[in-house]
Amino acid sequence: MQYNAPDIWFPNLGLRLNSVPRYLIGDNPDLSIIYAPGFPVNIFLYAIAIITGIVSAYFLAIWYVKKSGQKVEDYLDLLLLGVPMAFLGLRLYYLIFNWDSYSGQNFIRVFFDIRGGGLAIYGGIIGAALAATIIGVRKNIPFTVLADTGAPSMLLGQVIGRWGNFFNREAFGSYSDGLFAMRIRLDQAHYITTELLETAVVTAYGVDYLQVHPTFLYEAAFNFVLMVALIFYRPHKKFSGEILLLYFLGYGVIRFFVEALRTDQMIFANTGIPLNQITAVLFAVVSAGLLIAGHLRARRAESPSKRRR
Repeated sequence: MQYNAPDIWFPNLGLRLNSVPRYLIGDNPDLSIIYAPGFPVNIFLYAIAIITGIVSAYFLAIWYVKKSGQKVEDYLDLLLLGVPMAFLGLRLYYLIFNWDSYSGQNFIRVFFDIRGGGLAIYGGIIGAALAATIIGVRKNIPFTVLADTGAPSMLLGQVIGRWGNFFNREAFGSYSDGLFAMRIRLDQAHYITTELLETAVVTAYGVDYLQVHPTFLYEAAFNFVLMVALIFYRPHKKFSGEILLLYFLGYGVIRFFVEALRTDQMIFANTGIPLNQITAVLFAVVSAGLLIAGHLRARRAESPSKRRR
Protein backbone atom coordinates (compact mmCIF):
# COMPACT_ATOMS: atom_id res chain seq x y z
CA MET A 1 0.00 0.00 0.00
CA GLN A 2 1.33 3.49 -0.86
CA TYR A 3 1.15 5.58 2.29
CA ASN A 4 0.93 8.95 0.53
CA ALA A 5 -2.10 7.85 -1.44
CA PRO A 6 -5.41 8.32 0.41
CA ASP A 7 -8.11 5.68 -0.02
CA ILE A 8 -10.85 8.28 -0.54
CA TRP A 9 -10.21 11.87 -1.45
CA PHE A 10 -12.38 14.97 -1.93
CA PRO A 11 -9.84 17.05 -3.90
CA ASN A 12 -11.88 20.25 -4.20
CA LEU A 13 -12.60 20.24 -0.47
CA GLY A 14 -9.02 19.43 0.42
CA LEU A 15 -10.16 16.35 2.37
CA ARG A 16 -7.98 13.22 2.22
CA LEU A 17 -9.05 10.07 4.04
CA ASN A 18 -6.33 7.51 4.63
CA SER A 19 -6.94 3.88 5.56
CA VAL A 20 -10.74 3.96 5.21
CA PRO A 21 -11.90 0.51 6.38
CA ARG A 22 -14.35 -1.75 4.60
CA TYR A 23 -14.68 -4.38 7.32
CA LEU A 24 -15.28 -4.29 11.03
CA ILE A 25 -13.55 -7.68 11.21
CA GLY A 26 -11.73 -8.82 8.10
CA ASP A 27 -8.84 -10.65 6.53
CA ASN A 28 -7.35 -7.61 4.77
CA PRO A 29 -4.99 -5.63 7.04
CA ASP A 30 -5.45 -2.43 5.00
CA LEU A 31 -9.26 -2.51 5.01
CA SER A 32 -10.12 -3.97 8.43
CA ILE A 33 -10.68 -2.23 11.74
CA ILE A 34 -9.99 -5.56 13.40
CA TYR A 35 -7.60 -7.63 11.32
CA ALA A 36 -8.40 -11.30 11.85
CA PRO A 37 -6.68 -13.66 9.40
CA GLY A 38 -8.51 -16.95 9.24
CA PHE A 39 -11.78 -15.47 10.54
CA PRO A 40 -14.58 -17.42 8.79
CA VAL A 41 -16.33 -14.39 7.25
CA ASN A 42 -15.58 -10.72 6.79
CA ILE A 43 -18.01 -8.51 8.72
CA PHE A 44 -18.68 -5.54 6.47
CA LEU A 45 -19.17 -2.03 7.81
CA TYR A 46 -22.04 -1.89 5.31
CA ALA A 47 -23.88 -4.38 7.52
CA ILE A 48 -22.97 -2.42 10.66
CA ALA A 49 -24.35 0.75 9.06
CA ILE A 50 -27.62 -1.01 8.20
CA ILE A 51 -28.00 -2.39 11.73
CA THR A 52 -27.13 0.99 13.26
CA GLY A 53 -29.70 2.63 10.99
CA ILE A 54 -32.43 0.20 12.06
CA VAL A 55 -31.70 0.65 15.77
CA SER A 56 -31.48 4.45 15.46
CA ALA A 57 -34.73 4.56 13.47
CA TYR A 58 -36.49 2.54 16.18
CA PHE A 59 -35.39 4.86 18.98
CA LEU A 60 -36.40 7.94 16.99
CA ALA A 61 -39.84 6.39 16.51
CA ILE A 62 -40.08 5.52 20.22
CA TRP A 63 -39.30 9.12 21.15
CA TYR A 64 -42.36 10.24 19.20
CA VAL A 65 -44.46 7.29 20.36
CA LYS A 66 -43.97 8.34 23.99
CA LYS A 67 -44.47 12.00 23.17
CA SER A 68 -47.74 11.29 21.36
CA GLY A 69 -49.11 8.89 23.99
CA GLN A 70 -48.97 5.72 21.87
CA LYS A 71 -47.96 2.27 23.10
CA VAL A 72 -44.29 1.36 22.85
CA GLU A 73 -45.06 -2.36 22.59
CA ASP A 74 -47.04 -1.77 19.38
CA TYR A 75 -43.95 -0.36 17.71
CA LEU A 76 -41.71 -3.08 19.11
CA ASP A 77 -44.03 -5.57 17.39
CA LEU A 78 -43.82 -3.48 14.23
CA LEU A 79 -40.01 -3.55 14.42
CA LEU A 80 -39.91 -7.33 14.89
CA LEU A 81 -42.16 -7.89 11.88
CA GLY A 82 -41.02 -4.91 9.82
CA VAL A 83 -37.31 -5.73 9.71
CA PRO A 84 -37.66 -9.21 8.15
CA MET A 85 -40.42 -8.03 5.80
CA ALA A 86 -38.35 -5.02 4.73
CA PHE A 87 -35.40 -7.33 4.07
CA LEU A 88 -37.68 -9.63 2.09
CA GLY A 89 -38.82 -6.65 0.03
CA LEU A 90 -35.29 -5.29 -0.39
CA ARG A 91 -34.04 -8.56 -1.81
CA LEU A 92 -37.08 -9.63 -3.85
CA TYR A 93 -37.41 -6.25 -5.56
CA TYR A 94 -33.78 -6.43 -6.64
CA LEU A 95 -33.94 -10.05 -7.80
CA ILE A 96 -37.21 -9.70 -9.71
CA PHE A 97 -35.87 -6.87 -11.82
CA ASN A 98 -32.41 -8.43 -12.26
CA TRP A 99 -33.40 -12.05 -12.71
CA ASP A 100 -31.70 -12.32 -16.10
CA SER A 101 -28.41 -12.22 -14.20
CA TYR A 102 -29.45 -15.17 -12.01
CA SER A 103 -31.55 -17.35 -14.33
CA GLY A 104 -30.78 -21.03 -14.03
CA GLN A 105 -29.50 -20.68 -10.47
CA ASN A 106 -31.11 -21.95 -7.28
CA PHE A 107 -33.47 -19.21 -6.10
CA ILE A 108 -33.07 -19.89 -2.37
CA ARG A 109 -29.29 -19.82 -2.61
CA VAL A 110 -29.36 -16.64 -4.67
CA PHE A 111 -31.85 -14.99 -2.32
CA PHE A 112 -29.64 -15.42 0.72
CA ASP A 113 -26.40 -14.58 -1.10
CA ILE A 114 -26.59 -10.92 -0.08
CA ARG A 115 -22.83 -10.70 0.38
CA GLY A 116 -22.65 -10.48 -3.40
CA GLY A 117 -24.78 -7.33 -3.32
CA GLY A 118 -28.33 -6.62 -4.38
CA LEU A 119 -30.73 -4.70 -2.11
CA ALA A 120 -33.26 -2.17 -3.40
CA ILE A 121 -34.65 0.48 -1.05
CA TYR A 122 -38.08 0.74 -2.67
CA GLY A 123 -38.61 -2.96 -2.01
CA GLY A 124 -37.75 -2.33 1.62
CA ILE A 125 -40.27 0.51 1.81
CA ILE A 126 -42.98 -1.72 0.36
CA GLY A 127 -42.09 -4.52 2.80
CA ALA A 128 -42.21 -2.14 5.77
CA ALA A 129 -45.56 -0.76 4.60
CA LEU A 130 -47.00 -4.30 4.41
CA ALA A 131 -45.74 -4.98 7.94
CA ALA A 132 -47.42 -1.79 9.19
CA THR A 133 -50.65 -2.88 7.49
CA ILE A 134 -50.55 -6.27 9.24
CA ILE A 135 -49.78 -4.77 12.65
CA GLY A 136 -52.49 -2.16 12.16
CA VAL A 137 -55.10 -4.81 11.43
CA ARG A 138 -54.01 -7.03 14.33
CA LYS A 139 -53.97 -4.19 16.85
CA ASN A 140 -56.78 -2.08 15.40
CA ILE A 141 -54.47 0.88 14.77
CA PRO A 142 -54.99 2.96 11.61
CA PHE A 143 -52.22 2.36 9.11
CA THR A 144 -51.80 6.10 8.68
CA VAL A 145 -51.03 6.55 12.40
CA LEU A 146 -48.27 3.95 12.24
CA ALA A 147 -46.98 5.38 8.97
CA ASP A 148 -46.86 9.00 10.12
CA THR A 149 -44.97 7.89 13.22
CA GLY A 150 -42.51 5.76 11.28
CA ALA A 151 -41.83 7.85 8.15
CA PRO A 152 -39.15 10.14 9.63
CA SER A 153 -37.55 7.08 11.24
CA MET A 154 -37.35 5.37 7.86
CA LEU A 155 -35.43 8.37 6.59
CA LEU A 156 -33.00 8.22 9.52
CA GLY A 157 -32.37 4.55 8.73
CA GLN A 158 -31.71 5.45 5.11
CA VAL A 159 -29.34 8.29 6.06
CA ILE A 160 -27.20 6.04 8.24
CA GLY A 161 -27.46 3.04 5.94
CA ARG A 162 -26.16 5.07 2.97
CA TRP A 163 -22.84 5.45 4.78
CA GLY A 164 -22.42 1.72 4.32
CA ASN A 165 -22.02 2.52 0.61
CA PHE A 166 -19.21 4.91 1.52
CA PHE A 167 -17.25 2.24 3.38
CA ASN A 168 -18.02 -0.26 0.61
CA ARG A 169 -16.90 2.16 -2.14
CA GLU A 170 -20.10 1.85 -4.19
CA ALA A 171 -23.30 3.69 -5.17
CA PHE A 172 -21.39 6.57 -6.74
CA GLY A 173 -22.04 8.53 -9.91
CA SER A 174 -20.33 9.51 -13.11
CA TYR A 175 -17.30 11.79 -13.48
CA SER A 176 -17.45 15.07 -11.58
CA ASP A 177 -15.12 17.97 -10.96
CA GLY A 178 -17.60 19.83 -8.77
CA LEU A 179 -17.10 20.96 -5.20
CA PHE A 180 -18.00 17.56 -3.75
CA ALA A 181 -16.18 15.45 -6.34
CA MET A 182 -14.86 12.27 -4.72
CA ARG A 183 -11.87 10.16 -5.69
CA ILE A 184 -11.93 6.44 -4.84
CA ARG A 185 -8.96 4.17 -5.40
CA LEU A 186 -9.71 2.20 -8.55
CA ASP A 187 -8.45 -1.02 -6.99
CA GLN A 188 -10.95 -0.64 -4.11
CA ALA A 189 -14.08 0.53 -5.94
CA HIS A 190 -17.09 -1.70 -6.62
CA TYR A 191 -19.41 -1.82 -9.67
CA ILE A 192 -17.07 -0.12 -12.14
CA THR A 193 -18.49 0.41 -15.63
CA THR A 194 -16.64 0.71 -18.91
CA GLU A 195 -17.82 4.31 -19.16
CA LEU A 196 -16.18 5.12 -15.82
CA LEU A 197 -12.92 3.54 -16.93
CA GLU A 198 -13.01 5.70 -20.06
CA THR A 199 -14.07 9.01 -18.50
CA ALA A 200 -13.47 9.11 -14.75
CA VAL A 201 -9.97 7.71 -14.12
CA VAL A 202 -7.38 10.15 -12.78
CA THR A 203 -3.90 9.42 -11.44
CA ALA A 204 -2.39 10.93 -8.29
CA TYR A 205 0.48 9.78 -6.06
CA GLY A 206 1.08 7.09 -8.67
CA VAL A 207 -2.36 5.57 -7.96
CA ASP A 208 -5.40 5.40 -10.26
CA TYR A 209 -8.61 6.86 -8.86
CA LEU A 210 -12.20 7.16 -10.01
CA GLN A 211 -13.27 10.81 -9.69
CA VAL A 212 -17.05 10.74 -9.35
CA HIS A 213 -20.20 12.19 -7.85
CA PRO A 214 -20.61 10.89 -4.26
CA THR A 215 -24.28 10.10 -4.82
CA PHE A 216 -24.56 8.22 -1.52
CA LEU A 217 -23.59 11.49 0.19
CA TYR A 218 -26.09 13.54 -1.82
CA GLU A 219 -28.90 11.16 -0.92
CA ALA A 220 -27.92 10.95 2.76
CA ALA A 221 -27.73 14.75 3.07
CA PHE A 222 -31.06 15.45 1.37
CA ASN A 223 -32.77 12.64 3.28
CA PHE A 224 -31.53 14.16 6.53
CA VAL A 225 -32.98 17.55 5.58
CA LEU A 226 -36.29 15.90 4.65
CA MET A 227 -36.35 13.96 7.93
CA VAL A 228 -35.85 17.12 10.00
CA ALA A 229 -38.53 18.94 7.99
CA LEU A 230 -41.04 16.14 8.57
CA ILE A 231 -40.31 16.00 12.31
CA PHE A 232 -40.92 19.74 12.67
CA TYR A 233 -44.02 19.69 10.45
CA ARG A 234 -45.62 16.60 12.01
CA PRO A 235 -47.40 18.47 14.86
CA HIS A 236 -49.02 20.72 12.24
CA LYS A 237 -50.18 18.06 9.78
CA LYS A 238 -53.64 18.58 8.33
CA PHE A 239 -54.74 14.94 8.07
CA SER A 240 -53.64 11.47 9.11
CA GLY A 241 -51.24 10.00 6.58
CA GLU A 242 -49.88 13.35 5.42
CA ILE A 243 -46.38 12.72 6.82
CA LEU A 244 -46.14 9.41 4.96
CA LEU A 245 -47.23 11.07 1.71
CA LEU A 246 -44.72 13.90 2.19
CA TYR A 247 -42.04 11.26 2.75
CA PHE A 248 -42.99 9.46 -0.47
CA LEU A 249 -43.13 12.74 -2.39
CA GLY A 250 -39.89 14.15 -0.98
CA TYR A 251 -37.90 10.95 -1.29
CA GLY A 252 -39.29 10.38 -4.78
CA VAL A 253 -37.93 13.75 -5.91
CA ILE A 254 -34.57 13.16 -4.18
CA ARG A 255 -34.15 9.68 -5.61
CA PHE A 256 -35.15 10.73 -9.13
CA PHE A 257 -32.32 13.26 -9.39
CA VAL A 258 -29.74 11.20 -7.50
CA GLU A 259 -30.50 8.14 -9.63
CA ALA A 260 -29.81 10.15 -12.78
CA LEU A 261 -26.20 10.52 -11.62
CA ARG A 262 -25.57 6.92 -10.58
CA THR A 263 -23.72 4.44 -12.76
CA ASP A 264 -25.04 1.21 -11.17
CA GLN A 265 -28.67 1.68 -12.19
CA MET A 266 -31.22 -1.09 -12.62
CA ILE A 267 -32.67 -0.58 -16.10
CA PHE A 268 -36.35 -1.33 -16.66
CA ALA A 269 -37.12 -3.92 -19.36
CA ASN A 270 -34.45 -2.80 -21.86
CA THR A 271 -36.00 0.67 -22.06
CA GLY A 272 -32.81 2.45 -21.05
CA ILE A 273 -34.76 4.10 -18.22
CA PRO A 274 -33.59 3.44 -14.64
CA LEU A 275 -36.19 1.42 -12.74
CA ASN A 276 -35.74 3.50 -9.59
CA GLN A 277 -36.49 6.69 -11.51
CA ILE A 278 -39.76 5.19 -12.74
CA THR A 279 -40.64 4.07 -9.21
CA ALA A 280 -39.65 7.47 -7.80
CA VAL A 281 -41.90 9.29 -10.26
CA LEU A 282 -44.83 6.96 -9.49
CA PHE A 283 -44.41 7.44 -5.73
CA ALA A 284 -44.06 11.22 -6.09
CA VAL A 285 -46.96 11.75 -8.51
CA VAL A 286 -49.42 9.53 -6.62
CA SER A 287 -48.40 11.09 -3.31
CA ALA A 288 -48.79 14.62 -4.68
CA GLY A 289 -52.30 13.78 -5.88
CA LEU A 290 -53.26 12.27 -2.52
CA LEU A 291 -51.79 15.24 -0.67
CA ILE A 292 -53.88 17.67 -2.71
CA ALA A 293 -57.00 15.58 -2.14
CA GLY A 294 -56.26 15.30 1.58
CA HIS A 295 -55.80 19.05 1.98
CA LEU A 296 -59.02 19.74 0.10
CA ARG A 297 -60.91 17.35 2.41
CA ALA A 298 -59.31 18.93 5.46
CA ARG A 299 -60.26 22.41 4.25
CA ARG A 300 -63.86 21.37 3.64
CA ALA A 301 -64.01 19.79 7.09
CA GLU A 302 -62.77 23.04 8.67
CA SER A 303 -65.20 25.30 6.83
CA PRO A 304 -68.43 24.34 8.70
CA SER A 305 -66.76 24.74 12.10
CA LYS A 306 -65.47 28.17 11.11
CA ARG A 307 -68.96 29.22 9.98
CA ARG A 308 -70.45 28.10 13.33
CA ARG A 309 -68.12 30.43 15.15
